[in-house]
Amino acid sequence: MGGDLLVSTATLLGFLLTLARVAGVFVFVPMPGASGLINPARAILALGLTIALYPLWPHIAGYPSAGTMVMWLIVEAALGIGIGLAVAFVTEAFLVGAQAMSLQAGYAFASTFDPNTQADSGVVVVLMQIVASLLFFTTGLDREVIRIFARSMETYPAGSFVLSRDAAAQLLAMGSTIFSTGLRLALPIIAVMVMIDISLALLGRVNAQLHLTIVAFPVKMLMFLTLLGWLALLLPVLFRAQSGAMLTAAKGLIAR
Repeated sequence: MGGDLLVSTATLLGFLLTLARVAGVFVFVPMPGASGLINPARAILALGLTIALYPLWPHIAGYPSAGTMVMWLIVEAALGIGIGLAVAFVTEAFLVGAQAMSLQAGYAFASTFDPNTQADSGVVVVLMQIVASLLFFTTGLDREVIRIFARSMETYPAGSFVLSRDAAAQLLAMGSTIFSTGLRLALPIIAVMVMIDISLALLGRVNAQLHLTIVAFPVKMLMFLTLLGWLALLLPVLFRAQSGAMLTAAKGLIAR
């Protein structure tokens, strides 16, 4: 004897609201991979996480109007995007620092294939993007994002989120740390590059017969590689510090 699979309207609405929040999160969460595969991967991951959170799906009583449902979907997507932006701020800080370093070290003209955008990008920027993506999973930040999302389902059931002024200010402050963290990351290397330029300029003034311009770029690029190997030891520490600020901002966004 066959049976029919019946899905109530309340269950369907709860699934749509939860999926809107999850999809909002994974729009900005950094995931390594090519752009041709990253969108389907995010869609499958968002759908799977939504199904896994079935016990936390909201129970919608009655039949809300289309306008009310649209407003709920917008609110849920906004909460997810806020959490995703907080996560994206961590990796963007590393990219800002990489861009500043490559400009001073002479690697601004060196480009390579970016596996995420499938376009030419600076070699140092691509390298730092890969490192940030690896640290994202190595430090367990992916698990923390899922925990924050599950906590948000408890504190703010679907359709009940209201963005407070303090949470918005904290999220904006987190965005401003992109430039300060990137400068902290790049400042030691920039300082050494400037010292090399000054030293070569002084040597050129002492003896005008020395053509140091042709050796400036090789010296700076070699010194940059040496300093980058030293800086690699500090990247996990800086990433954890930036992740701690991100987690505080994300938890403040969902706190009542």
